[in-house]
Amino acid sequence: MSNSDDREEKTRVTSIQPQLPTELPRGGDCLVVIYTKEPTLLGKRYVLDMSHMRVGRGAENHVVLDGDSVSRRHAHFEQRGAAWCVVDNNSTNGTYVNDVQIRDFQELRNGDRIKIGGTIFKYLSGQDVEAQYHEEIYRMTIIDGLTGAHVKRFFLEALEKEILRSRRHQRPLCLMMFDIDFFKKINDVHGHLAGDYVLKELARLIAGRIRRDEVFARYGGEEFSIICSETTLEGAAQFAETLREMIAGFPFVFQGEQIPCTISIGVAELADERTSADFIQVADGRLYEAKHRGRNRVIAA
Repeated sequence: MSNSDDREEKTRVTSIQPQLPTELPRGGDCLVVIYTKEPTLLGKRYVLDMSHMRVGRGAENHVVLDGDSVSRRHAHFEQRGAAWCVVDNNSTNGTYVNDVQIRDFQELRNGDRIKIGGTIFKYLSGQDVEAQYHEEIYRMTIIDGLTGAHVKRFFLEALEKEILRSRRHQRPLCLMMFDIDFFKKINDVHGHLAGDYVLKELARLIAGRIRRDEVFARYGGEEFSIICSETTLEGAAQFAETLREMIAGFPFVFQGEQIPCTISIGVAELADERTSADFIQVADGRLYEAKHRGRNRVIAA
């Protein structure tokens, strides 16, 4: 979208591809970084082989995280009996396990997600930690760690396949592009942790309404996309309106504060577009028009 005001609302997203180490450290239980805004940390594994592993903004920590939402000595991991626990060190913004803020400490179970600031760790334990780690690395190449939606690269590959299938069998194909209205304001007023909460909750709501054969992806920042195979423009527009109403009526509440949230949606049906990029451009152009007309609306023609 070309409007300068709309560009200012966009969250800048760096494309990050996790790099699998050629040699993995030996050990048992571990933490894997599955979501972060720090490119060098994504996919990194921390083996829990010491009595304490400290996490925070200060350079003295074993894991150093940047960001205003991270305290200098935010939290630490320690072994209590046979179990590993995460302990919050009276941090300003709290430590979360599976999206629930812990009061003091939390005993960890295999697969738990620990959120510290804008970074999410996944705790892996058991006999097959090595296999779990490789599986998690692969998962990061197709699934966004924060929202659970597919990543942009997966979306682009899926769209190419659906375009070929649509033309081969002469079946309708629609594309929906949408983003959160005034998302920058949500971050500025309520904080980036609240912004992450809105992204995650919105994705959860949308994922619960799409069909199995539809591809839902985080296109970038606060922009999402849905590939609607074998769906006419009229049907996709009606579905988009259902999603818009659902998001506008949902009470997004983070740490006791209600956060108003709406989305603008552009819908396009495959016609004479030569490439997937052309198809995306049509849908994205309609998204821009929806925002230009006042936001919180669907434009399908």
